[in-house]
Amino acid sequence: MAVRAVRGAVQLERDETGHMQEQVSELLTAILERNGLGADDLISVWFTATPDLRSDFPAVAARRLGITDVPLICAQELAVEGAMPRVVRILAHVETDTERSKIAHVYLGAAGALRKDIAQ
Repeated sequence: MAVRAVRGAVQLERDETGHMQEQVSELLTAILERNGLGADDLISVWFTATPDLRSDFPAVAARRLGITDVPLICAQELAVEGAMPRVVRILAHVETDTERSKIAHVYLGAAGALRKDIAQ
């Protein structure tokens, strides 16, 4: 079993708690499903949010999905001028037999423009 990193991102339409939880849940669920993973495969998950998102912690969405015994952390992205606004990013460390080149990184909606080279 190898340790792999899986990336993902989503751009929110607005900075509201319910909307953030919905969108982050959708993103995290897609990451797990597209990679054939379950909560037991997660080692840790980093969530970052752009500085314009202040309504809630993205990790709350993971806890509401039942991911309760995995270390989660939230951090703020750099405030780079011209960067895409209202973006939550995920970096999940997982245990999987999937080859690194076969990992499905998930960028939903407009966030697909962030990493066209790896978005699936």
